[in-house]
Amino acid sequence: MKFFPLLLLLPAAIPAAHAQKASAETEAVKQTVTAFFDGMRRGDSTAVRRTLAPAAVFHGFGGKPGQPPTLEIESINGFLKAVGTPHPAIWDERVQFERVFIDANLASVWAPYEFYLGSKFSHCGYDSFQLVRLADGWKIAHIIDTRRKEKCKL
Repeated sequence: MKFFPLLLLLPAAIPAAHAQKASAETEAVKQTVTAFFDGMRRGDSTAVRRTLAPAAVFHGFGGKPGQPPTLEIESINGFLKAVGTPHPAIWDERVQFERVFIDANLASVWAPYEFYLGSKFSHCGYDSFQLVRLADGWKIAHIIDTRRKEKCKL
């Protein structure tokens, strides 16, 4: 009978242990996204590349004002070259982690952002990241975002 009270506590401990593991995984996913933007701020294309999975894909919405947007594949090598090329103002994308979903080795991040060139506001929107857990940790496999000049959430 001495063990009966302990058995009653066991079911309560299982969700807490699962939540701690999930929280650690969520933080690891966030850290990868944060490292991506930290590298971008520093103009360090090598640091940015380390956050990317092999065969990662970037999509962007393009189009002219008044025209329907078009979905375009953006060149990762072109992006990395642009990040590493000296530019007059720091590229500062400020994100908030609104949602992080994880299932096994796949994670999805939904994050509102504001983008600044130095201290000057440029645009805002939402970033959507798909990450995969590889042997060396969480890596970004896909990025797509929205871009607008107003009605930002932050």
